[in-house]
Amino acid sequence: MAEKKKIPAAVAWREARQLMYAHRRYLAIGFCLMIVSRLAGFVLPAGTKFFVDDVVGKGRTSLLLPLAAAVGIATLVQAVTAFANSQIIGVTAQRAITDMRREVNSHVIRLPVSFFDSTQSGILISRIMTDAEGIRNLVGTGIIQLVGGMITALIALGFLFWLNWQLTLAILIVLVVFGSVMGLAFTRLRPVFRERGEINAQVTGRLGETLGGIRIVKAYGTERREDRIFTRGVHRLFRNIASSITGTSAVATFATLVIGIISILVFVIGGRAILSGGMTLGSLFMYIYVTALMAAPVIQIASIGTQISEAFAGLDRIRELRQMATESDEDAGRQPLQSVEGEVAFENVTFEYNPGIPVLKGVSFQAPAGSTTALVGSSGSGKSTLIGLVMAFNRPKEGRILIDGTDLDDLRLHDYRTQLGVVLQENFLFDGTVADNIRFARPDATREDVEAAAKIAHVDEFTRGFPEGYDTIVGERGIKLSGGQRQRIAIARAILADPRILILDEATSSLDSESEALIQDGLRRLRQGRTTFVIAHRLSTIRSADQILVLEQGEIVERGTHRELMALGGRYRELHDRQYAWEADRFINPGEDFTPELEIPKPARPGVSAR
Repeated sequence: MAEKKKIPAAVAWREARQLMYAHRRYLAIGFCLMIVSRLAGFVLPAGTKFFVDDVVGKGRTSLLLPLAAAVGIATLVQAVTAFANSQIIGVTAQRAITDMRREVNSHVIRLPVSFFDSTQSGILISRIMTDAEGIRNLVGTGIIQLVGGMITALIALGFLFWLNWQLTLAILIVLVVFGSVMGLAFTRLRPVFRERGEINAQVTGRLGETLGGIRIVKAYGTERREDRIFTRGVHRLFRNIASSITGTSAVATFATLVIGIISILVFVIGGRAILSGGMTLGSLFMYIYVTALMAAPVIQIASIGTQISEAFAGLDRIRELRQMATESDEDAGRQPLQSVEGEVAFENVTFEYNPGIPVLKGVSFQAPAGSTTALVGSSGSGKSTLIGLVMAFNRPKEGRILIDGTDLDDLRLHDYRTQLGVVLQENFLFDGTVADNIRFARPDATREDVEAAAKIAHVDEFTRGFPEGYDTIVGERGIKLSGGQRQRIAIARAILADPRILILDEATSSLDSESEALIQDGLRRLRQGRTTFVIAHRLSTIRSADQILVLEQGEIVERGTHRELMALGGRYRELHDRQYAWEADRFINPGEDFTPELEIPKPARPGVSAR
């Protein structure tokens, strides 16, 4: 595995400053409240000195009530400012987390499709949800407590120098050593926290795949194997957490030792100062209180510093995503697309997923506006890859794809894709209502528009049987519907989108013969006036195509209409005769329950992705 590039600390701090600057108003209020609270905290140790030296030592009882009132007021101020601070900063932190999640999600969904092909969705979910959570320590109570602790320590240090500079100098040397150790510890802990996020994302990603494919897991009885995979993942996470606990515990232990050393110094040096008359008893009590005020933030800094290191690790991972160029970034320099007639042309297009292994080789054809082009060929011949290029999911390595005579590379993808309608082989429905899934491409469509599209795709025939009708919840990925029902909804969705270019990738593959017959007329109506690309294994879908392209090993080996290709007697005729031979056999032996595909599967060459 390639070693990850180390992120300079200056970069991390620059991003942290930018993040804090974006929420500077609320942070400023929080800092002001924090300073008031910290200053109020010095009233008690100051009052202790007067209480011991003046009230008890000199009998000045008139100072008793004023001292008590001052301490009471200071305590009230601390309580009120602490509550207000937690409310303001807590809400600010949640606002920052929400903004970060929204921005990262907005960036991720605009990344090229090729990125999602190689990245687990669970990993991306972890980046968006979990990593963003850590920034609460940069714009929330973490940074306030860190800065507040430092301010308190500095003020306390000034008091301590005033009370006894020799003792304070000794304590300061101890604190400098502690600070050096803390800096080294945080440097070592940051990679551990970074790795934790990566492991957590991997485990989450695999778990999401397992739960999403639970029917396949159970069908093949692989529960034990999935359990072992998950166990290995969580054990890696456990070892990482155990390592970080060891580090943070060592930091906390060292902080405790520092407090102990400071206490010893106070007893030894402070005791001698009392005996020599260099300090009063009240001054010593005040020194001990102020020392505690300085020591408490030191321990707090150790804990908060660890949290901030974890937040920086999350920012590191988020940065990796945000530095990737999105399709919107690429669109910035392209010309807008006002309208599309629908003419599509490939000019000597070559494409490869892996360097040096072409999947398409010098493909050229023209699909006039309003025409239907069918793609036929063996598994792995490049049909789906060609469709992916039409949808601009990938870019050619060589050659050009022209839309109405303009290179697709010069057009804005967002504008172009609003002109596409897609029914893919794997239909994806969202966990919403039937109506919401149909109007997905046009959320502003009226119920009448939805029902009109549904009738063309024969969706209304099965929705009438649902108690909630079009408001029926289809479940995650449409699990509550049959494959044919999901397919019809996908077709209705494409109909309502009213595209200029239509992609039908095995659009009737999930339908039985009766269901297919019901929607063939709907598909014919949908294709009228639209440039259509069809991948299908049933001849009834492609027989009327304006042109049929036969692909083998990434090249077009035959092209023409159904009649022309049948007369040619080549590869297409072979595929045709094979299917009809099976249909004749099925007519004679109706017990058979198998539908052959028009394509004949062939093993892909080594290293070639069968797409």
